[in-house]
Amino acid sequence: MSGLIPQRFIEDLLDRIDLAELIGSRIQLKKAGANYKACCPFHDEKTPSFNVRPDKGFYHCFGCGAHGDAISFIRELEGLSFNEAVEDLARRAGMEVPYDQAARQEMQQSRSLTDALEFANRFYQASLAGPQGGFARDYLTQRGLDDNIIQQYQLGFAPGTGTALFDATPADLKTGLTETGTVSDKYGRPRDLFRNRVMFPIRNTRGKTVAFGGRTLGDDKAKYINSPESDVFHKSREVYGLYEARQTLRQLDKLLVVEGYMDVIALAQHGIHYAVATLGTATNQDNLSALLKHVRHIVFCFDGDQAGFRAADRAMENALELMADGLHLQFLMLPEGEDPDTLVRKEGREAFEERVQGATPFSRFLFERQSEGLDLDLPENRGELRSRAEPLLNKMPKSTLRDAMWHEMLRLCSNRKRWQDRKGDYKGNWSKDRKNRVTEERIDVRLSKDSVLCLALLESPDLAADVSELARSSRQFRRALDFADWITGQQISDKKTLVRKLAFDRQARERFYHMFDDIEHIPPRESTLDAARELLSPNEEASRQQRLAALLRNFANLSSEERKELRDLSNRAQ
Repeated sequence: MSGLIPQRFIEDLLDRIDLAELIGSRIQLKKAGANYKACCPFHDEKTPSFNVRPDKGFYHCFGCGAHGDAISFIRELEGLSFNEAVEDLARRAGMEVPYDQAARQEMQQSRSLTDALEFANRFYQASLAGPQGGFARDYLTQRGLDDNIIQQYQLGFAPGTGTALFDATPADLKTGLTETGTVSDKYGRPRDLFRNRVMFPIRNTRGKTVAFGGRTLGDDKAKYINSPESDVFHKSREVYGLYEARQTLRQLDKLLVVEGYMDVIALAQHGIHYAVATLGTATNQDNLSALLKHVRHIVFCFDGDQAGFRAADRAMENALELMADGLHLQFLMLPEGEDPDTLVRKEGREAFEERVQGATPFSRFLFERQSEGLDLDLPENRGELRSRAEPLLNKMPKSTLRDAMWHEMLRLCSNRKRWQDRKGDYKGNWSKDRKNRVTEERIDVRLSKDSVLCLALLESPDLAADVSELARSSRQFRRALDFADWITGQQISDKKTLVRKLAFDRQARERFYHMFDDIEHIPPRESTLDAARELLSPNEEASRQQRLAALLRNFANLSSEERKELRDLSNRAQ
């Protein structure tokens, strides 16, 4: 928007908005003195850490750090622009936003285009329901879609005649259809862009139709075509299905990014309502930025053919500059010849969601792709891996994740253990990915007892009480005592809760950020837990050695009973 909103108006608007009433209309608030508390709407939590201060006009979440005023709350929750959020609040307060003349004309132009597109959307839906839409309805039924899903995604049908939409459009909306490319006047006469196609309206985060996708029902050369870009549609910024996902799931924990309209709708038909599709051949940074406004966990799902792997590689490279701590990206490569639509219909929701749960993490995907075709037993190939991976890692912002991936690259290139055991030509055969993947070997490393206990607590927080009891008896377990006491105080009993707390609790991050700085390699989980259990419940021989050493240190002052114990312990060793 080119026009600016006067700051005085914004301040007056915020003064008139009751922040507690605004937020309370979206989430459940509980009174806490002069303030209010709730579970944060911006991240998943069970213990309320979201605080609202109506007297100060701001909210703050101590879990994820979300902070702001009424405008920022509406923007983040509804996915609106600044001006859209101000307009929303102004309507609530019965005020009119004082745009300047240029901005007002721009808004009117935008609304005239979306009004025309909304009319086209209603026309296509009516055509699908009418007599001429019989073949299109049969097609959607064959694809397994019911009336509820068709209505939720507002699917329609574009008649095959060349000017059906244009002829039905009121005179004041015809220009809008031409300016958005829905009707073409390329040859000096109007002609509908979409003809004999199943129609997929593309809606922005406010539910306004901004463009269309169309799937042919005939033998057209182009199976799918999309609206051209316009003043209200920029395909790099829009995400198909995001509005519908947010309407169905008010709390989005993750998004599954697929490649096509029908993939999104077929998954929704089977109860998987968090799937969306980007409008292009690859997920770019604009798409990712739009998605990251709503979730911090994204799973990219691609077909298992070479085109799918190329698309996955582009998505990975576009994500590099956005990869920050707390962002969780995964890649799900489907069996070759399958797509989400066919696979979910074949194996059902539960089996498909198991695939989503087992998707490959970003870091592993990067190294597996860059090491493809390389034998890491050869020094030349280890050098090749570094030449491929290092430029990618350098694109990432400074973070704990980048540091960890950098160390992983150095470890792989040092050949201190092998990442893979591939024989012959790999050729991207991921259909047997999980069966063929070789379990990583671990390096045996000697850690301090304090570090062993800290790692064990990270893996199994339920050991906290035992660790605290042991640590209080010795100065060599200071870090473990601090960590264990904090875990006990937070009443954490499982690893998932512990990791989430460390990720979102700012004070906890600062307190334990450097806890493992002296550890170069992490031992296997079972080795860590075995070593910790040995410290917590030492075997008989270890106990004898400890008691013997203690008695010898105080030999001159031993009582007769202690001298007898010393003799018994010494004789037991012979």
